[in-house]
Amino acid sequence: MGEKVVAEAVDLSDRQAYRTKLNQCLEGLGRLLAERRFDRPRNLMGLEIELNLAGSDGMPRMMNQQVLQRIASRDFQTELGMFNLEVNIVPHRLGGRVFDQLAEELRTGLAYAHRKAGEVDAGIVMIGILPTLGEHDVVSANLSDVDRYTLLNDQMAAARGEDFLLDIEGVERLVCTSPSIAPEAACTSVQLHLQVTPARFADVWNAAQAITGVQIALGANSPFLFGKELWRESRPPLFQQATDVRPPELANQGVRPRTWFGERWIGSAHELFEENLRYFPPLLPICDDEDPLKVLDEGGVPELAELVLHNGTVYRWNRPVYGIADGVPHLRVENRVLPAGPTVTDVVANAAFYYGLVRALAEESRPVWSRLPFEAAEENFTEACRHGIEAELLWPRSGRSGGLARIPAVQLVLEELLPLAAAGLDAWHIEPADRDRCLGVIEERCKRRVNGASWQVATYRRALDAGLGRDAALAATTRRYAELMHAGEPVHTWPVGFPAP
Repeated sequence: MGEKVVAEAVDLSDRQAYRTKLNQCLEGLGRLLAERRFDRPRNLMGLEIELNLAGSDGMPRMMNQQVLQRIASRDFQTELGMFNLEVNIVPHRLGGRVFDQLAEELRTGLAYAHRKAGEVDAGIVMIGILPTLGEHDVVSANLSDVDRYTLLNDQMAAARGEDFLLDIEGVERLVCTSPSIAPEAACTSVQLHLQVTPARFADVWNAAQAITGVQIALGANSPFLFGKELWRESRPPLFQQATDVRPPELANQGVRPRTWFGERWIGSAHELFEENLRYFPPLLPICDDEDPLKVLDEGGVPELAELVLHNGTVYRWNRPVYGIADGVPHLRVENRVLPAGPTVTDVVANAAFYYGLVRALAEESRPVWSRLPFEAAEENFTEACRHGIEAELLWPRSGRSGGLARIPAVQLVLEELLPLAAAGLDAWHIEPADRDRCLGVIEERCKRRVNGASWQVATYRRALDAGLGRDAALAATTRRYAELMHAGEPVHTWPVGFPAP
């Protein structure tokens, strides 16, 4: 969750000053875009993975500070909950054998972190939602001791004015309340960054939005929450409800939630930043000393700190990001759709499929978003969250007839999207062996109709059939998941159930 913030009291004048600074930042961004000050394309990608800590018993461990002290690497940072960590991989240039290199770096880093966590009877588990988490684990006392999280929780709870309501109906139904945003910490994701020029930003963002449903169908890995079997990918409804600062009356009026799919295709990056200011009140009204317009007048590059901070409190599934590297501003599309895990091989395969497919779709002469209504893309996202690998998605028909067809996600991927992803990876100049290995994982996942969520559910039900109670079955599933995750073979090869004693 990024930026360092010092928690202190916020009064009315702070909000007024912050809103003024936000508008100055937006004007500054507009000037940077008009003056073409942004970095030329360098084909850079980045990766962040949120992780869980669990013991050998499969239960969550509230000890990220102790683990981080032992890891002693700036690549690993705190996340919202004490049972969370985040690992950040340095940006890589898309090309050559980048995915092979990325996989090796991740395996090395995660294995080291897992060994260090083991010194305090904890371990790294890369999974969308830890199945053994209980309501008693996601409370404000278990938020990481970081000022930004404290202030964010206080401000969101104050804006809500009452307990946050979680109400998710899937295979089973979960209804509970929380006085804090702590349940959000249950959600651990993979964030894929792609640096793009302003001219290409809208096409890349639109392409990324169009395939969110496909990504979830392939990568769903969060079927359990607080002991209940819910959606195949339960993170999105949980995240939206755990961060929903709207009381019911405002929700009924159509006020937009802070975790938001969006409502239209876009024509520029500026539109997204402007929407974030127009629709969402500031949560962290902390002003920087910089005068962004003065910095621009003097030929410098402003940090736009208020805009960056505010942008980080609007939880789009594809988020626009402004940053500066080596004194030069750049824009990124941050894809926040995928859950963490199951293995490094799966994570890297998901990344390759995403980068290849987005490249191909963004360069089509008749782009998919000109034929796919935005509402259909959002419907696909929800459908995939509910049903995972078994989802059926709306997609434009090929040929002259046009219109939309409802097609099984695995069929859509195998027949149409995998070839496009391969072409996109070729356009990035990815080595054929690297391309084929990554996309081969996606192909086999589709052919066998297996992803992390389907494996978790099948193994959990096997445990129930063997006579275990619900809690014991979830713990056994988590332990077996962690064992196979660290073994490293992709999830479509995992045997269902447990090895014979």
